[in-house]
Amino acid sequence: MGKVRTEQVKRVARELIRRFPDKFTKDFEHNKQVLETVAEIPSQKLRNKIAGYITRLLTLMDSGEPPTTEEATT
Repeated sequence: MGKVRTEQVKRVARELIRRFPDKFTKDFEHNKQVLETVAEIPSQKLRNKIAGYITRLLTLMDSGEPPTTEEATT
């Protein structure tokens, strides 16, 4: 069974990508640093989950792969 992301993580990640499309890259470490400047996230664990999901979304968008069933429904 794969890892499950909460709807909160997905919603925040999509909103941040929509607001700041030029700030995020496919690099997880870079995205963590950007998150600290553009959003006030209460915990390090939540910040890492959001940064990881942003990285995954950007990687999928760049490769041109269609989203999986889980990502298509959100």
